[in-house]
Amino acid sequence: MPEFELNELNELLTRTYFRNTVLDYLIALGILLLGFLLIFLFKKIVLNRIIRWTASTTTSIDNYVVEGISRFGIPALSITVIYAAINYLVLTPRLSKFLEIAVTIAVTILIIRFVSSAILVMLRSYVRRQTNGEEKVKQLGGLMLIMNVLIWFVGLVFLFDNLGYDVTAVIAGLGIGGIAIALAAQNILGDLFNYFVIFFDRPFEVGDFIIVEDKKGVVEYIGVKTTRVKSLSGEQLVFSNSDLTNSRVHNYKRMQRRRILFSISVVYQTSLEHVQEIPGLIKSIIMEQQPVEFDRSHFSAYGDSSLDFETVYYVLSSDYNTYMDVQQKINLRIFEEFQNRGIEFAYPTRTLFVTKQQTEEVGELM
Repeated sequence: MPEFELNELNELLTRTYFRNTVLDYLIALGILLLGFLLIFLFKKIVLNRIIRWTASTTTSIDNYVVEGISRFGIPALSITVIYAAINYLVLTPRLSKFLEIAVTIAVTILIIRFVSSAILVMLRSYVRRQTNGEEKVKQLGGLMLIMNVLIWFVGLVFLFDNLGYDVTAVIAGLGIGGIAIALAAQNILGDLFNYFVIFFDRPFEVGDFIIVEDKKGVVEYIGVKTTRVKSLSGEQLVFSNSDLTNSRVHNYKRMQRRRILFSISVVYQTSLEHVQEIPGLIKSIIMEQQPVEFDRSHFSAYGDSSLDFETVYYVLSSDYNTYMDVQQKINLRIFEEFQNRGIEFAYPTRTLFVTKQQTEEVGELM
């Protein structure tokens, strides 16, 4: 290259714009391009191989690690490359302060998101290890909303503190304001704390069939303030969390088997042989059904107009339809056997016995 061209090139490279030479800008650009090239190669070669390797494993920890690298590691490297490239240049105090603030904000947001995601992963992992874990994971939405609010609040407090703001007065003001808000919103806060009670104590979960006083239905959603139940007639019932924790809740999904007690009555004209036969007959009918466990059947009492029999058995299922199917089969079989034997079911009757003397007295009066 001719000497004059070299001199022109050197002159161009040494020209100064905004306290930096053209060569400084080119070096900063080179740092930027080289850094992003290395990040691109890392994603294409290293990270893709790690993803393919984790896809063949059975554990979930490595998947979380890969996801963490993709969501937080790559952005952190990008911020580092941009900061290194810009920081290579000589900046004015104002620009340098702006760069510092921008990097601080970006890093703080990245850390907040990382902490939030890490807590969510740990909660999901803990909940999935419990019984019906997948159903319980669906209830994490309200809890994570509260956790995210707290995490972002703490993160922003640290951010403003690092930026040089006095957060002590702000926190003190928030403390006084928080007391006022707590007094004004006692019911809302009560529902919020009861949400934590429901989440951690697990008196019921989404999908459970519950009865609260005279209301019954299937739990559809457990929120921060309310729990929604779909009733048997189809409408949605909305309970505040405080109402549920302060009430007696009958949870039928936790029932492993259902105890059934029923009574039948026959007329007094039934023969002794049939009365003695009925408990064994009912037992044999119940034992024909599945899935059931027979307990007892007895001639229990002399009623006003009937001979009463009491029977107890268990349906080995919590499903209500299964119980009704079994009971219907038992009722039909009892009806069939009684009809075959000529045994009559009793119903409320009154028999009037009139003596001959009473009849004559009535005739004389007439």
